[in-house]
Amino acid sequence: MRIRKILNNNIAIVTRGVNESIIYSPGIAFNKKVGQSVSEDEVQKNYVLDSKDRLEHLSYLLTHSEQRMIEITNQIVDWYEFDVDAKVDDYLYITLLDHISFMIKRGQKGEFIMSPLLWEVKKFYPHFYDLGIRAVQLISREYAIDFPMDEAVSIALHFINIQDEKTNISEKLQDIGVLRDLLNIIKYHFNTDFDEDGINYLRLVTHLQYFIERLNSNRAYNSNQTMLYEQVKTIYPNAYEVVQKIEKYVIEKYNQEISQDEYTYLMIHINRVTERAGN
Repeated sequence: MRIRKILNNNIAIVTRGVNESIIYSPGIAFNKKVGQSVSEDEVQKNYVLDSKDRLEHLSYLLTHSEQRMIEITNQIVDWYEFDVDAKVDDYLYITLLDHISFMIKRGQKGEFIMSPLLWEVKKFYPHFYDLGIRAVQLISREYAIDFPMDEAVSIALHFINIQDEKTNISEKLQDIGVLRDLLNIIKYHFNTDFDEDGINYLRLVTHLQYFIERLNSNRAYNSNQTMLYEQVKTIYPNAYEVVQKIEKYVIEKYNQEISQDEYTYLMIHINRVTERAGN
């Protein structure tokens, strides 16, 4: 790698063949000159971006951020990559560093975000919520700011969003909202609270997540098990009533009806999670 441009003592733009990237390491550009070579062993982090605009954006952020802020961002991404055993697009460093920079500026003024998505992210993306908590705790320690755990949600959303490149964050949040609505329909029909640590609740949530995916793709589960449907409908009349309510919601939300097989498996899962509540 050869230095094309020195941004400061810790950051430089380098070329490798026709490709450009940004390198970061404390003191790596000190006493160096444009045109000099840099070995891989000297580099703590090499940011590879897919466009000139992104390269310039990250260059600006890195040169206007404190060293400890950059290292916090790198640490958080390292945690994520270790947890999922996969590399991320380096564009994440732009969005996350920008977020952390603004978060710290707000925190220093005593301005904190109370997230309306705390319940959803905590319940349906606990792994990423835990990562967000670790990140907030790290930032709080480093900057001596007592951030509320709501801030963990905003950080978690960065990682939730990159799990599926075909789904943007607004679609994910919409799906979370639908999931919560479906659970509330069941909860209020039976006038009960769920054992959210129970295996039957987790099975229901998983089934509903796949159910929502099928609604999004207009791909109903259908194996024509009419006899099973009639049996389950007769045995679990309360579960059948609540699925009727769910179907009204689905028709209004997705303009789709629920197939017999979807009815059957929803009734089975709903009965399992509510039978101890008197169903």
